[in-house]
Amino acid sequence: MNFKLKVWRQSDAAAAGEWRTYGVSEIDSGASFLEMLDILNDRLVVEGERPIAFDYDCREGICGSCALTIDGTPHGPRQVTSCQVFMREFTDGSEIIVEPFRASPFKVLCDLVVDRTPFDRIVEAGGYISVDAGPKPEPNATPISPETQQAAMDAAACIGCGACVAACPNGSAMLFTGAKATHLNVLPQGQPERYDRSRAMVEQMDAEGFGGCTNTGECEAVCPQEISISVIGELYRDYRKSMVHVLRSRRGRMKAQ
Repeated sequence: MNFKLKVWRQSDAAAAGEWRTYGVSEIDSGASFLEMLDILNDRLVVEGERPIAFDYDCREGICGSCALTIDGTPHGPRQVTSCQVFMREFTDGSEIIVEPFRASPFKVLCDLVVDRTPFDRIVEAGGYISVDAGPKPEPNATPISPETQQAAMDAAACIGCGACVAACPNGSAMLFTGAKATHLNVLPQGQPERYDRSRAMVEQMDAEGFGGCTNTGECEAVCPQEISISVIGELYRDYRKSMVHVLRSRRGRMKAQ
């Protein structure tokens, strides 16, 4: 199979960047999109040109590192990670546009590589359960219903790839933040910090410059793990309750004074 690739090239974060067009030929239909880029990069190295930088790790659809926007869709034409997109899914001889995930908080570092550390800071703000020193209860002694367990596992399936942000017209990270908060908030162990967690993670998300959610549903449509937008509703609910708790706490302190 033969293709024409229109690829975004940007040497570093400070560079302006530009589109470059490359032709690739005799690509096996069973090759993955990343394997096709490997073939192109081998040729560029031989020709003395800098290879195209792109992220990857497992190449098994698990880690979500391969954050490419292919023909305008984060990860590509199917609801999978970029490494699981195969060249047989494109028309022979077609032009394919390849660019990085586009969102203001995701700064382009080089070519197709973006900085997704804003996601890390959102998790650091509250995506954990605090554990004090001392004896701990037996985990199996805490009953958890199958429904709660399933809800927690469904939300925890988020791999933090960022496709939801890249697909959202507002650049919102609510699906990611909702998933990371919900999988802890629904469990008994997550209850003591539930509302503080929700408020802290939403505030950090806003501080990172992500946009607001207007329920367009584009995030759910491209998520390779098929995270439901119901986690956004869960986060909204807990965030509103957290603000009530803050107001009550302030009133209590004022009365005490």
